[in-house]
Amino acid sequence: MGSRKVTDWQGKNVTVAGLGVSGIPAAKVLHGLGAHVTVVNDGDDARAREQAAELLELGVAVRLGDGATLPEGTELIVTAPGWKPDKPLFTAAAAAGVPVWGDVELAWRLRGPDAAPWLCVTGTNGKTTTTQMLASILTAAGLRTAAVGNIGVSLLDAVLGEEHHDVLAVELSSYQLHWAPSLRAHSATVLNLAPDHLDWHGSMEAYAKDKGRVYEGNRVACVYNVADKATEDLVREADVEEGCRAVGFTLGTPGPSQLGVVDGILVDRAFVENRQKNAQELAEVSDVRPPAPHNIANALAAAALARAFGVPATAVRDGLRAFTPDAHRIAHVADLDGVAYVDDSKATNTHAAQASLAAYESIVWIAGGLAKGATFDELVAVSAKRLRGVVLIGADRALIREALTRHAPQVPVVELDRTDTGAMLAAVQEARGLAAEGDTVLLAPACASMDMFVNYNQRGDAFAEAVRELGA
Repeated sequence: MGSRKVTDWQGKNVTVAGLGVSGIPAAKVLHGLGAHVTVVNDGDDARAREQAAELLELGVAVRLGDGATLPEGTELIVTAPGWKPDKPLFTAAAAAGVPVWGDVELAWRLRGPDAAPWLCVTGTNGKTTTTQMLASILTAAGLRTAAVGNIGVSLLDAVLGEEHHDVLAVELSSYQLHWAPSLRAHSATVLNLAPDHLDWHGSMEAYAKDKGRVYEGNRVACVYNVADKATEDLVREADVEEGCRAVGFTLGTPGPSQLGVVDGILVDRAFVENRQKNAQELAEVSDVRPPAPHNIANALAAAALARAFGVPATAVRDGLRAFTPDAHRIAHVADLDGVAYVDDSKATNTHAAQASLAAYESIVWIAGGLAKGATFDELVAVSAKRLRGVVLIGADRALIREALTRHAPQVPVVELDRTDTGAMLAAVQEARGLAAEGDTVLLAPACASMDMFVNYNQRGDAFAEAVRELGA
């Protein structure tokens, strides 16, 4: 099934897998294009039935409680990104020769002839912040843009909506890339690579391969992280268009074809005349908020993608100054008795937690939750010297405790054997008892939140609420 004109969808039998945030818009769009749409969903709860009723009213067929069986006559599956590749539905599709696309692939195929180019951002951590920084820089350059994709704004809406964009800042997860075989970006970056979602991908190799898909067919620049060789390896392996360049970003002094930092200034030696000798000042480190090392790296990656699109240096500075980070990303909540309380609930894996811990000198660390198959030895070993104390919460806290016993036996650990939502107040109270003046109490769980909370936002809110209660 190649790239189709809109009229070619008439009468096609398309199965949409999943009723979530991507499934429902996909079903509506395909139905509107004249396809015969059947939605299959594993769950059959009250929420699913409510969503199904809305689709049934439109004339879309829905099968609840049966996400495994391939509906007869299916010519294409459009899947929610979170559905694992080893699900029986996809095994049946492969056996029947039925292609499987994600919502990103569908959006890519439905773009019009004069569609906006995509600047794509992926990586284990920092994707959302970098994508938002990029959109802020593009906006500062006077371009019509939007931050879309895995960020919560549907790519289908961006591609099919009335609003015209000059360029899109697109955040992509490894799941979305897995199901987007024909995506070809203007320029793209893999910010970093660390073990994550291995329960979904099956191996680190498979996870890296899916991330690396973002570089396939890039036209102008493949932006990689100089400090993370795996990202450069993915660029080397990618099949790109003639003339596409590899551009590195580094927290050190940049070489030719790199962006980096010199004396507190973000500088560009990639998108300048005579890059052997010249460098262009872009912004000051103080223009980046917060100026933690990993966030400066995010800013450099965003700047590189914007510069690949031809944005002037002043727009990089203005865009970074105008950018405000989302909640729960190294958010300073309060100072109580000389102790800072910082919410980085977004640190849902070890790589993100390590970046967060590296930003502070003396830390009482609140950690734990769902480990998603991760191990904690490297994180604890690297961060041990910064830890004044640790408070552990959540279902997989024992894994972190064992790593602390091995690599930081001198650090006092309080373990809370409870997973109710009130546990956060108890955790903050315990942390206060371990902290001394000048310390930072840091919520950087290194784990997912769903054992105790709806999501990391709710977890961060519970932390902030507990801190406020402490100071009341």
